[in-house]
Amino acid sequence: MRAQFVVSEIGVGLRRNLTMTFAVIVSVALSLALFGGSLLMSDQVNNMKGYWYDKVNVSVFLCNKSDAESDPNCAKGAVTEDQKKQIMSDLDEMAVVEKVTYESQDEAYKHYKEQFGDSPLASSLTPDQMQESYRIKLQDPEKYQVIATAFDGRDGVQSVQDQKGILDNLFGLLNGMNWAARAVMALMLVVALMLIVNTVRVSAFSRRRETGIMRLVGASGFYIQAPFIMEAAVAGLIGGGVACGFLVIARYFIIDHGLALSEKLNLINFIGWDAVLTKLPLILATSLLMPALAAFFALRKYLKV
Repeated sequence: MRAQFVVSEIGVGLRRNLTMTFAVIVSVALSLALFGGSLLMSDQVNNMKGYWYDKVNVSVFLCNKSDAESDPNCAKGAVTEDQKKQIMSDLDEMAVVEKVTYESQDEAYKHYKEQFGDSPLASSLTPDQMQESYRIKLQDPEKYQVIATAFDGRDGVQSVQDQKGILDNLFGLLNGMNWAARAVMALMLVVALMLIVNTVRVSAFSRRRETGIMRLVGASGFYIQAPFIMEAAVAGLIGGGVACGFLVIARYFIIDHGLALSEKLNLINFIGWDAVLTKLPLILATSLLMPALAAFFALRKYLKV
């Protein structure tokens, strides 16, 4: 009988404050969708880091004849065969080096034409203007400075470049976007909590006569609070369900179908469905507990009837 009464009171409360209940559902849905999106964004960035950092190389570019005339680092002339052999020998002896690949001027020219063949500059370049280089795969991508210290400024070396620096800028941008999403999520969460508190208080005020009578006849504080807490929890849970739907639909249409980024951007290792599905229980639990706790604390003074 008591459970039936609590359930009936929940329905009455939701119908009485339909507009505010709808606002709670929408705000909870948006805030938790952003929350889940930020978690998935973090997973995506970490996934990309693991994928790309494993593939980054350090490049040691060697001086050519053109560099000898224009680049201060190549003032002593183009790299010689003895210098190339010495550089290769030193690389083979370094423990941080996993693999070394030599790229000749002809190979560099071929790769440039493949990547930038449509560029007006490509037609004016010749193979002898390209730079020979050593592409170095490190055991640990963080050990770039070891290579830079050993070869930067050496005779025959034009420059030492670390691809990881380019990736760091990209991931820094992605992390910045993620923190911006979290800031918006926090703002929406505050709005949702304020709406929940106001909705509960309006509901409690509209039923103050009933709660006063219940208090006078000896009803416990929890029994009086239960319908209001459950109203907030139900509204929050609906919002959480909507947020879960947003994430599933976004993953389906953005990555798998619709935009189909997984097919168009083959170089990006996108997160799978397992990452999405593991976040849904957390979102639902948050959508249930957050409104319930907010309602509990908002109602404390209404027990003093």
